[in-house]
Amino acid sequence: MADVHFDRVALIGIGLIGSSIARDIKALGLANEIVISTRSPETLKRAEELQLGSRYTTSAADAVEGADLVIVSVPVGASGTVAEQIAAHLKPGAIVTDVGSTKASVIAQMAPHMPPGVHFIPGHPLAGTEKSGPDAGFTGLFKGRWCIFTPLADTDGEALSRLKAFWEALGSRVDEMDPEHHDKVLAIVSHLPHIIAYNIVGTADDLETVTESEVIKYSASGFRDFTRLAASDPTMWRDVCLHNKDAILEMLARFSEDLAYLQRAIRWGEGDKLFDLFARTRDVRRSIIQAGQDVDTPDFGRHSLDKKP
Repeated sequence: MADVHFDRVALIGIGLIGSSIARDIKALGLANEIVISTRSPETLKRAEELQLGSRYTTSAADAVEGADLVIVSVPVGASGTVAEQIAAHLKPGAIVTDVGSTKASVIAQMAPHMPPGVHFIPGHPLAGTEKSGPDAGFTGLFKGRWCIFTPLADTDGEALSRLKAFWEALGSRVDEMDPEHHDKVLAIVSHLPHIIAYNIVGTADDLETVTESEVIKYSASGFRDFTRLAASDPTMWRDVCLHNKDAILEMLARFSEDLAYLQRAIRWGEGDKLFDLFARTRDVRRSIIQAGQDVDTPDFGRHSLDKKP
């Protein structure tokens, strides 16, 4: 089995994903030293207050000096800048990976800067919440979740095995895809749902004056769940839209066609078509539960709300 322990890990970016990785590394003893870097002095100070690492710096270049594993956890639009900053400071044999939600764009931004002897392995853990910042992270975020690698053609097998063992130690299930396929899959399972949620909540916000605040006051579970997605980090999702543009536009076009079909069925009272669609989508929900990607609890973890008088 590949060695899962690293002497020094550098975490570039310490939001939800980065801070969760830091917590897991400490809890599982996967590194002797964790160096944390982020551009914001305030965020860095908070990471230090939470004792997420061993050393802290606002310089990404300083953070990666001597690191065996470098994990870049920044909005995908900043990937190229980070790669340029750290390139000359990476030690030979270091593994560099990322957690970005788009892969073709990240590879195009980062790969040209990676020096010979450094193993660049793009990655994407499919885990998260709507929260952001170093306080948002927690141990066990990645348990039972997928982490997808999109390795380059010349990726070193030993480095790939070692990174895979690392993510498996965090509880992830690991898979591999080519970057374009990853981006198309994520466009439908993640990017499009978030875009729809942002749009629905934005429409509701526009209607607030019309409904005299009743949209918020009487938020039912459907709208409430959309607001959770729409509360996600706006910088991250702006970059996702800009850096997975083609796949997202393709999925939006398909969604628009299906929405028009649904609109016609409602307009013409075609109950059979509506029932067939709703039955099919209910089966999708059941499949997700059977695959272990969610639990079949009626309140989706919100029982604390129900207990309030």
